[in-house]
Amino acid sequence: MAELPPPLRWWGRPFGEARVHLELARLLVSDTWHGHDVPHGDGAPVLLVPGFLAGDVTLTVLHDWLRRIGHRPYGSGIRFNVDCSNRCLLALERRLEGVAERSGRTVALVGHSRGGHFAKAVAHRRPDLVSRVVSMGAGLDDPFAISVPTAGAVAAVRAVHARTTDRRNRHGCFTKACGCDFSRHYRGEFPAGIPLTSIFSKGDGVVRWQACVVPYARCVEVTGSHIGLACNRKAFQAVAEALAG
Repeated sequence: MAELPPPLRWWGRPFGEARVHLELARLLVSDTWHGHDVPHGDGAPVLLVPGFLAGDVTLTVLHDWLRRIGHRPYGSGIRFNVDCSNRCLLALERRLEGVAERSGRTVALVGHSRGGHFAKAVAHRRPDLVSRVVSMGAGLDDPFAISVPTAGAVAAVRAVHARTTDRRNRHGCFTKACGCDFSRHYRGEFPAGIPLTSIFSKGDGVVRWQACVVPYARCVEVTGSHIGLACNRKAFQAVAEALAG
């Protein structure tokens, strides 16, 4: 039987997101955490990009795990992911250039939620510096395929931007009408030479899982919450497999 289309207004599963603590506990006692059932890296650089309202600290568990299984992870420099998308894109490009120059290799991008939007856009903007992209719980064609409470948080950030800058009037910042370079790169055709993996969960309480499934990515379904993708055993397995190619 075909699945029903998602409702126009979706309230998400806010209480289901509390599972993140159980997901972390399950990870810490698993073979995956100890690196026994996943492919290991060869020291290649990986740039981690956090989600909306989050910072690099939210990916600390993933960062430390990747380092222990043979990768060389780097933080994005984002402390609180609420800045203008274009400013953030340019800052990430500079960060990517620095990591690529330091390592002498192309860089894998792993983005959680809004971080997946940036990973996709950066790969389109600088395909010469990117080896592969892994998106975790990110709408890859529609950045606003989100729950009503999350849309409310976006509206609050948009209101703050409207009081402190005129970017909303000039570029439609934090709206579907965004006309800056970020929007062009995010919506551009993804480079065919860069492998893209989209990890998603049908139990996602923040982002509509259907938005994570696109024909130009290898889509991997796991079970768990949206926030928990940053510490989900199955998601970590998918990340390791994607980075191993």
